[in-house]
Amino acid sequence: MNILIAVAAFCIAFPLSANAMHIMEGYLPLEYCIAWAALCMPFLIIGLRRIRGIITENRRALILLAMSGAFIFVISSLKIPSVTGSCSHMTGTGLAAILFGAPTASILGLIVLLFQAIMLAHGGLTTLGANTFSMAIIQIWQEHSA
Repeated sequence: MNILIAVAAFCIAFPLSANAMHIMEGYLPLEYCIAWAALCMPFLIIGLRRIRGIITENRRALILLAMSGAFIFVISSLKIPSVTGSCSHMTGTGLAAILFGAPTASILGLIVLLFQAIMLAHGGLTTLGANTFSMAIIQIWQEHSA
């Protein structure tokens, strides 16, 4: 028990700095990249069907949908310095989940992660499936179901 307390105290006293939240490009083996992408597919198919239904029902909702995606991208691009020397950022997907539901927010999260990988070098294209699952599917579906 004393060893456990000593290890915990050491970890608190000398924290390791984390410089990224996304899984970086080239980090995962190809099999894992394919598995994560395949795991995302059912959720994304449901999301695409929901978006199609939303747009068919009310064409004006397309503007709000696009603005939600833009909001997610902008708010997640703002970095907030952390005490440990790393930085964090908000995701903004909660608002889209409130407005349109978790499946639709999952698609917006995927689009934002794709833009972040290409434009900001956050994450990567090969790890897009894993990042999408952790930040645009599980996170949103958990928030929305609570």
